[in-house]
Amino acid sequence: MGSVAMDSDYGVPRELSALQKARALYRPDLPPCLQGTTVKVEYGDAAIAADVAGAHVISHAFPHTYGQPLAHFLRKTAAVPDATVITEHPLVRVGVVFSGRQSPGGHNVIWGLHDAIKAHNANSKLIGFLGGTDGLFAQKTLEISDEVLSSYKNQGGYDLLGRTRDQIRTTEQVNAAMTACQALKLDALVIIGGVTSNTDAAQLAETFAESKCSTKVVGVPVTLNGDLKNQFVETTVGFDTICKVNSQLISNVCTDALSAEKYYYFVRLMGRKASHVALECALQSHPNMVILGEEVAASKLTIFDITKQICDAVQARAEKDKNHGVVLIPEGLVESIPELYALLQEIHGLHDKGVSVENISSHLSPWASALFEFLPPFIRKQIETEKLLAQLVEAEMNKRLKEGTYKGKKFNAICHFFGYQARGALPSKFDCDYAYVLGHVCYHILAAGLNGYMATVTNLRSPVNKWKCGAAPITSMMTVKRWSRGPAASQIGKPAVHMASIDLKGKPYELLRQNSSSFLMEDIYRNPGPLQFEGPGGETKPISLCVEDRDYMGRIKQLQEYLEKVKSIVKPGCSQDVLKAALSAMASVTEMLTIMSSPSFSGQATI
Repeated sequence: MGSVAMDSDYGVPRELSALQKARALYRPDLPPCLQGTTVKVEYGDAAIAADVAGAHVISHAFPHTYGQPLAHFLRKTAAVPDATVITEHPLVRVGVVFSGRQSPGGHNVIWGLHDAIKAHNANSKLIGFLGGTDGLFAQKTLEISDEVLSSYKNQGGYDLLGRTRDQIRTTEQVNAAMTACQALKLDALVIIGGVTSNTDAAQLAETFAESKCSTKVVGVPVTLNGDLKNQFVETTVGFDTICKVNSQLISNVCTDALSAEKYYYFVRLMGRKASHVALECALQSHPNMVILGEEVAASKLTIFDITKQICDAVQARAEKDKNHGVVLIPEGLVESIPELYALLQEIHGLHDKGVSVENISSHLSPWASALFEFLPPFIRKQIETEKLLAQLVEAEMNKRLKEGTYKGKKFNAICHFFGYQARGALPSKFDCDYAYVLGHVCYHILAAGLNGYMATVTNLRSPVNKWKCGAAPITSMMTVKRWSRGPAASQIGKPAVHMASIDLKGKPYELLRQNSSSFLMEDIYRNPGPLQFEGPGGETKPISLCVEDRDYMGRIKQLQEYLEKVKSIVKPGCSQDVLKAALSAMASVTEMLTIMSSPSFSGQATI
């Protein structure tokens, strides 16, 4: 059996402020489908991967867990003939582990899971692994009780259990995880994390199934980056909080810029390669500019193109006597700029070989060496994009000032990185509710005996009483990365749940583009204020979530209802006209869907 790390502070009751104590008393509501101890589960059709071209690769890599059906959890009174009522709730032992960056709301997943487990069998056990995946491998555990949870309910951080390495990838790690689950006699292992962690969860589930290990593996979409987003997952736990906290900070900076009228603020936001955080914060706070990595990649912009864009904006604002502004930059922008990303790859390769920073330039390829020498000295050790852009813009504006093409005041830049400040923030009410519900869903997944699934909640933009709960096979969310090699694209790499980029045809991006001109020139800064748990602002949700219509699971069920209605109308004995109309309509629909489902239509991008 595992042991508690006695020298750690894991699970120790927190010293709570008056505000935190009030928060700890709040109990999130459950959707009707999860209320009570009797829940129905309806199974849909086998779920396939959206990556049509890579589906055969995924199915080959996951023969035991690919092609499993979707699961919908329904209230006891739901009139669905094929739904199964889960009547038996034996004693279960469930393990839970944090994996990946800490994300506000993570503790509520554990709370929801604990409450669901205990509600169905008071003798069941929830066992937390201390120190993330390293604690899983070492079997360092803490039994989760209501007393242990009491000062962590609706609170930020991951300090109840902690986190460390955050991966279960190598053969040794997978075997260590299996050994731990078997030694602790776990019926299920719940992995809380983002794209990488859920990819690991899928691989673990497949290995367990192949090895006849009885432990079921369940994934939970928790990441502040908001990049675990697909047809089944509308948003992730933590994204709302991070964006609200950062938006307030950005708004404060905007107010300062407007007051002093002489500074340009360059603000880098966390979020890895995808720019979801930057987009959402721009929609909430209305800065003058936001540089999105997806735009840069789509337009193949160089660092000098981006610099010129910002300089032209500064000049246009100066012509209206505005010598201040705020520019948002995503953390992963450097990966979207081809020449900088290639330079970084070369530098990392040399670092791995032990080449010192002082000798880097002489070991680089000619073009990379030239770019490296061009960079300001303080940037060469670590490329901080906001500082690099501020320096390049300042140099260009000084040049224009000397040439007389720029008539504004001397350019002054201030740089900020808003990242770690928000990771431990008190979670928003939405994240508290969402995480708690996901915890309950996890229990129903394991009660149904499902393995390799992710807990899902859809229709999130609606009130909690209209949320729809279910489960989707993680393998159905996977894609296969492709790299261009000559005229054809070769499939290289293993199937994985990859981070979702901003959809440049989607409604959130369209909303930003519609307002970008007014944001740039009119200083219509918006301050959402501090994060609220109740009252004005307490019920707000991410703007990008609210403008989208992503109830995929709901539409799947609606389609099934239409198909059942067609079957009930078109039966032997129906009129010739009804039969002909049905055949004509179905032929047209089938032809169109066949074309749309082909690999060539899906247009899988190469890298």
